[in-house]
Amino acid sequence: MANIAIIGLVGRSLFFNVPRFHTGGETIHATGFYEEWGGKGFNQAVAAARQGAKVSFLGKVGNEADSRAVSAFCEKAGIAPVVYYSDPSVLPTACAAILTDGSGETRVTVARGSELDEADVDFGFKDKIAAADVLLLNNEVPEEVNLHASEIAEANGVKIIFNPAPSRPVPEALKKRVFLWTPNEFEEAALGDVPGEVVTTLGAKGCRIRSTGEVIPTPPAEAVDSTGAGDTFNGVLAVRLAEGASLCDACISANAAAAQSVAVRHVLPSIPYRVARLVPCSRLPRMR
Repeated sequence: MANIAIIGLVGRSLFFNVPRFHTGGETIHATGFYEEWGGKGFNQAVAAARQGAKVSFLGKVGNEADSRAVSAFCEKAGIAPVVYYSDPSVLPTACAAILTDGSGETRVTVARGSELDEADVDFGFKDKIAAADVLLLNNEVPEEVNLHASEIAEANGVKIIFNPAPSRPVPEALKKRVFLWTPNEFEEAALGDVPGEVVTTLGAKGCRIRSTGEVIPTPPAEAVDSTGAGDTFNGVLAVRLAEGASLCDACISANAAAAQSVAVRHVLPSIPYRVARLVPCSRLPRMR
């Protein structure tokens, strides 16, 4: 069984369905509203757990009640949670507002809220990283947290997959430890040349493997909500690689899961469970 350790933001996700996005100072009435727990690392943990992996997640919220609620959700989902909380008078739980228009495109605004620090990694998650096959990181947590977690992973021979979202400069020390990068096209341009392999997500077109230039196509899907598709991709990719799949075959599985996710509104309801066997990479057409 694949063992995946994931560190990330967790907070409230507020979804608004709108006929179109705002222009200027315009007010638009939502046609639908939905609330759930979310965050890149949190969503990726759910995606990995639904693929049958052993998953550990480290996050932080703004109060004890939210910590209990997130932990309870994780345990029910088959995720081993380490969820700290801070003083609610200082920093609240993170919150994101996600607007989805009639074509399925999204706009996201995030209030970061409570954030992890290096001590949180040492106190309750060091052993989880050391025992993992893969450590999955992203840029929704402070730089020093990713740096410290990567040190632990490197010391224990754990492969690091880094989803550099949202885009920001990455310390050289961390760059040298990353086995695989998973940016979208915008993030890839900002990332530049880095050690390790790069798989760039291309939305409906699939993903591209930098070392070969190959584009791995994604199955056709009728998109109604693209929120969380990248997180689904990353969670599934991490599991398949931890299980020993080739990078190409892991991308096929991740593409298929992401394609399923965009056909369902919101994030948690859209993340698929493991599906039947997929077409091997050797039988897919090649595109460059």
